[in-house]
Amino acid sequence: MFKSVVLSTRFLVMGLVCALALPVLSVAKPISPDFVELAKKLNPTVVNIRTAKNIKPKQRLRRPQQQNPFGNNFFDDFFNRFFDDMPQQRPRREQSLGTGFIISSDGYILTNNHVVNGADEVMVKLSDGRELKGEIKGLDEKVDLALIKINDKDKLPFAELGDSDTLEVGEWVMAIGNPFGLSHTVTAGIVSAKGRVIGSGPYDDYIQTDASINPGNSGGPLFSAQGKVIGINTAIIAGGGGGIGFAIPVSMAKSVVSQLRDSGKVTRGYLGVRFQPLTADLAKSFGLDSEKGALIANVEKDTPAERAGLKAGDVILEYDGKLINEGNELPRFVAATPIDKKVKLSVFRDGKKQEMTIVVGKLKEGSSEVSAANGNENDKIGITVETLSKEMADRLGIRDVKGLVVTEVKQGSAAEDAGVTPGSIIIEINGQRPEMLTAFNAIVSKVAKGDVVRLLLRRPDNSVHYVAIKVE
Repeated sequence: MFKSVVLSTRFLVMGLVCALALPVLSVAKPISPDFVELAKKLNPTVVNIRTAKNIKPKQRLRRPQQQNPFGNNFFDDFFNRFFDDMPQQRPRREQSLGTGFIISSDGYILTNNHVVNGADEVMVKLSDGRELKGEIKGLDEKVDLALIKINDKDKLPFAELGDSDTLEVGEWVMAIGNPFGLSHTVTAGIVSAKGRVIGSGPYDDYIQTDASINPGNSGGPLFSAQGKVIGINTAIIAGGGGGIGFAIPVSMAKSVVSQLRDSGKVTRGYLGVRFQPLTADLAKSFGLDSEKGALIANVEKDTPAERAGLKAGDVILEYDGKLINEGNELPRFVAATPIDKKVKLSVFRDGKKQEMTIVVGKLKEGSSEVSAANGNENDKIGITVETLSKEMADRLGIRDVKGLVVTEVKQGSAAEDAGVTPGSIIIEINGQRPEMLTAFNAIVSKVAKGDVVRLLLRRPDNSVHYVAIKVE
């Protein structure tokens, strides 16, 4: 018994000596914020938004005018009764609910574009129960933001905008909103990821969070543990999404808000390039030692990029002092640049770096500077297109080993309605036969909202058919 104790003590001492000889790694235990006090303080800054849209009835059907071959009034009487007795549609009002938050004491409110766009009436309900009429001051469809103004005789409580650029994955966040019409619902979680691209537009850069977000939370604030707005809750994954929600970073929203307040619209910078992120193989082929940067796939004519001397095959490594870690960062950097500003670029060309200067142009309405690697123009025609490889052909059961193939069809899109299916080979688009992904992108980039894109496809069963897709 004694030996046993002595032996145990000896091993214990040896263990302590070894432990002292090793570096000690200590991780500070995160302190949960006081959500009770945060909710009390911030609830008055959050508003519920109720919108109404007047839906006009369809035009009443008219009785066809045609010659009566039987020389009697039987068919005339039949058609008169059929068309005249049909119940006619009446005007109706379509209502929806959303969330917003006050950003100034004089009544400016930030929310999502999709919450109020197209509304004939916007009503804003404050935390004290009062309901005031809201005026839409400006909309930005590309980033999905809207600015509303209400008028009140008193100064209103408002939320302070924070800095989402300094946000770290794992930080506590709190959402307040109007999910399913349940006003001022408070939920909490952490930042799950940053820089998420979810295919909603050309400037995707979402904060991902596990703080519960549901229909009706749209346009509501995502607060930091310090009580500052760091995001605007915007999207959830269809079908529930397992508690995953997405918010627009407030740092991106700040420049949009200031422009909407000043002019009611947003202007963005423009270079005139089609680009794609680098893959490991592409980077190696250009002589680069990393995949960081944006590869220019095409330079459009008579654009700032052409005038600056950029050309296909250039890799932009740095833009206006900002390193490009991922290719999809470039359009966000360019969009946020003031028009006519001279910007320095670090470009990799012919195996070496060189400095260039470009004068940023103005992005035209309805245009965008997007990645050619998406190949999909997903927000336009709802399909993902890739260059067909042998491995992909084997996986999809396609006999071809070259060309362009549809790898994904966006659910609920016009492409799905038209019958486009994954595995289809693109033979033609609007009468042209693109052999390269960049050529396909160049064609799609020129179509505008409401245009019809005609595709000639060969399905996996080898049948060939045309489809028409209306640009969304």
